[in-house]
Amino acid sequence: MDTKPLKIGGFSQGIYEESSTQKETIGSRRFTEDGRVFAYAKNGAVALAAAKITQSAVPDTNAHDEAMPGAVALGATNLSVTFGGAIAQDAYKDGFMHVNDGTGEGHIYRVKGHPAATAANSYTVTVQLHEPIRVALVITTSLVTFTKHPQDAVIVYPTTGTSVPAGVPLIPVTAAYYFWNQVKGPCPILTDGTVVIGQHVRVSDGTAGAVEPLDRDGTAEDEAAVGTVLQVNVTTDYSIIMLDIPGY
Repeated sequence: MDTKPLKIGGFSQGIYEESSTQKETIGSRRFTEDGRVFAYAKNGAVALAAAKITQSAVPDTNAHDEAMPGAVALGATNLSVTFGGAIAQDAYKDGFMHVNDGTGEGHIYRVKGHPAATAANSYTVTVQLHEPIRVALVITTSLVTFTKHPQDAVIVYPTTGTSVPAGVPLIPVTAAYYFWNQVKGPCPILTDGTVVIGQHVRVSDGTAGAVEPLDRDGTAEDEAAVGTVLQVNVTTDYSIIMLDIPGY
């Protein structure tokens, strides 16, 4: 199995640098000697500010619960997929395909690449995988769904979340540039409300990219928790959070 995303050392891009070209595998993790952890990420279509929480890309319904026009044999690394609409070339490169229904359901595969799905090809393209099919797939009944890597095409976390937290950039990031997204350890983050040392914080539903107290107004809320307060600063300032993005 391809283990490039678990690369530990030998990185060519600094944690305080952005790049217009990809220098690492999306999702590669970087551990600093002070205990912080970063994931290599690509920004989406809008510039990011430093020290604001990012969110993974919003799932595309055109790549959800899709049928295959032909059977896929055990061990195959290429398969034909008919998407529900237009999909850009390599939109799911380094992301994932899982079988969500039918024969082979429950299996997940890492995507290597694919052409653009357009009306001209009836939205049917050949998808290349990094790993072979483990259970043969059946025409029309085995259904697949594609998901971008959580660090691909990230956006600032909106006040109403539409995906999962991805991390915090320590620098401003130009649209479509590559950068290191912090996922664990002491991290400055924009603060919304009065946070308390030692207590959990969640993504804010009042200020995009900020954190707020876990129970700011005394009512139950369901925004994602992202860490614990290490150093308090006042609302609209930047507090130090012991960041703990789920999944890292």
